[in-house]
Amino acid sequence: MELMSHSSTFLLPTITPSPTYALVVLNQSLPRFAPLLWKHAQLRLCADGGANRVYDDMPLLLPHENAFDVRKRYKPDVIKGDMDSIRKEVLEFYANMGTKIIDESDDQDTTDLHKCVAYICDWAPDLDKSNLCILVAGALGGRFDHEIGNINVLCRFSTIRIILISDDCLIHLLPRTHRHEIHIQPTIEGPHCGLIPIGMPSGSTTTTGLQWDLAETEMKFGGLISTSNIVKGEKITVQSDSDLLWTINIKKL
Repeated sequence: MELMSHSSTFLLPTITPSPTYALVVLNQSLPRFAPLLWKHAQLRLCADGGANRVYDDMPLLLPHENAFDVRKRYKPDVIKGDMDSIRKEVLEFYANMGTKIIDESDDQDTTDLHKCVAYICDWAPDLDKSNLCILVAGALGGRFDHEIGNINVLCRFSTIRIILISDDCLIHLLPRTHRHEIHIQPTIEGPHCGLIPIGMPSGSTTTTGLQWDLAETEMKFGGLISTSNIVKGEKITVQSDSDLLWTINIKKL
């Protein structure tokens, strides 16, 4: 079984070498490290009302700078969605600055995050997808149905690395088609973590590097799931017969 490696180096000030990062901003408060994610990304998209968040919140994260200058510098490349949340003045501001606006209000069967991920996949059709990582800011918190919709996007695009990020934690998928190594950045994340089966129960999950490791353990809702676990080292290994969600807390620095 092929190995897949994971690391949260995108939360570090410098990353060398780095994957190809794309950033999607959703309609929740920006995490405090949003300017850092923006810096690392080669493509930046706002999903509908996510543009309001960039317009309103980015100057608040950089209070010692002129708000207009901040808004000019943090201009999204693309705004895409069903356009039911973005404010008119925000849409006009970015459109006048050259942001590409894609109105998909005719599609009510997919979420705005799904629309943005599909755009990113089309943006780089020849890119080695194993080197692509999509960071999603504002993916957690707020309405629970929105959170579940975002997690569903992880499952619908299971071959693409997508990381859901809030101010407090991150979540990404560990597909059952691979064994996994998770390289912990102890200065910025942990120690609290969890492994949660998604889509189907896990008949057998084995880990190393956790305080409560699993050894061919069955996990399912209504039974055992590995929440409130603790990372004990800087490398976690995971192998499972089902897709799992990995989550870990992000430290308040």
